[in-house]
Amino acid sequence: MQHTGNTILITGGGSGIGQALAHRWHDAGNHVIITGRRRQALDAAIAGRPRMSAYVLDVTADDDVAAFARQVVADHPSLNVLVNNAGVYSAEKPTAQRDLGAAQRMIATNVLGPIRMIDALVDHLSRQAGAAIINVSSGLAFVPLPGAPTYSASKAAIHSYTAALRPLLAGKVEVIEIVPPQVQTELTPGQSQDPDSMPLAAFVDEVLALLQADPTPAEVCVERVRYFREAEAKGQFDQALQMLAQYS
Repeated sequence: MQHTGNTILITGGGSGIGQALAHRWHDAGNHVIITGRRRQALDAAIAGRPRMSAYVLDVTADDDVAAFARQVVADHPSLNVLVNNAGVYSAEKPTAQRDLGAAQRMIATNVLGPIRMIDALVDHLSRQAGAAIINVSSGLAFVPLPGAPTYSASKAAIHSYTAALRPLLAGKVEVIEIVPPQVQTELTPGQSQDPDSMPLAAFVDEVLALLQADPTPAEVCVERVRYFREAEAKGQFDQALQMLAQYS
């Protein structure tokens, strides 16, 4: 992946990891486009930053995604990088019958959202120089959090989808996965102040340093997430799962 001169589209770019990446890539000389559901957050994220644009978008709406893709390509024909970062999280207690609304929202946003975005833009990206698709998964894709089974499953699905897509687009579009640990964002209430979560700035620093490698790594795993990414291969899956069960 080239590091400057891109036109980068980031879903969920109005806060958290998406906003932090957007600002850092913008500082590096890229044009950055962000989307999200809240206009106020988007406007705050691009304030005072030339070469940044924002669009309100709900990635769970088929027609909205299709219309947005047509508009963003018309407005920014040099678009060459798609970052699927938008995601939602809900804790769950699946041990008794419950309302499945939260589970359905997570699948619609975290799984079908990236699939919709890729489908809407893959033809355009395949014609661009230096094209890349970056999907943001989670360490929970590899060891699930028992208290968040649907969220964990949604991120496992994105890992699998990304891996399957990579050989199909080889030679046309780089397909990269960013695997965060728990980071200080507001994905869950109070998480941005949690001392056990990785500071957001440190996470983005490490991600961008790893993306500088040539060739670009297929999976961008900061050191803090490697225990979970490698747990099964190292025979530590059950131990890691039991550790996460304490937080459920």
